[in-house]
Amino acid sequence: MARKNLPKYTVPSLTPEQGQEVARILQLRLTALNDLALTLKHIHWNVVGPHFIAVHEMLDPQVDAVRLMVDATAERIATLGVAPRGTPGVIVSERSWDDYSLGRATTIAHLGALDEVYQGVITDHRKAATDVEELDDVTNDLLIGHLHELELFHWFVRAHLESTGGSLSTAGESSEVGAADKAEEHAKKAS
Repeated sequence: MARKNLPKYTVPSLTPEQGQEVARILQLRLTALNDLALTLKHIHWNVVGPHFIAVHEMLDPQVDAVRLMVDATAERIATLGVAPRGTPGVIVSERSWDDYSLGRATTIAHLGALDEVYQGVITDHRKAATDVEELDDVTNDLLIGHLHELELFHWFVRAHLESTGGSLSTAGESSEVGAADKAEEHAKKAS
């Protein structure tokens, strides 16, 4: 990148080029986490069915925790000497995934779709942690801390989709809609 695009300063022991690279990786995580927080709140408002209150109340702490991750990520970007970008337009322009596609739907359908959402966020977060591992221990530690919570929340979602034998009702699906449909089919067969 051209020298003029480099931050004027970064954290001690990183070059401006390294600071810029770490900030670039974090910016993608910031976008994903902002999107996740909005998606979780959307689901919170749109779940219906017999398990409504359990899922509705399960999601609020997840929203709060992800919003804290957003703030920590943005502050780390700023610490690296780069301006974090968190506007709605940035979320839309930077994301490589489609918008969450379910509206008002059963809890099990939303949880099936959310399983896919968490898989994508966690996979990309793990890659980002690996990508910064040699560059910046502090950023790596931040991302690993996020992963601890994200994987815990994913387990909470999957507990609703798992059979007593350990099989996931969404197994083999790779889209939100497909996972939602498969989870609902499985729930209907089980009842």
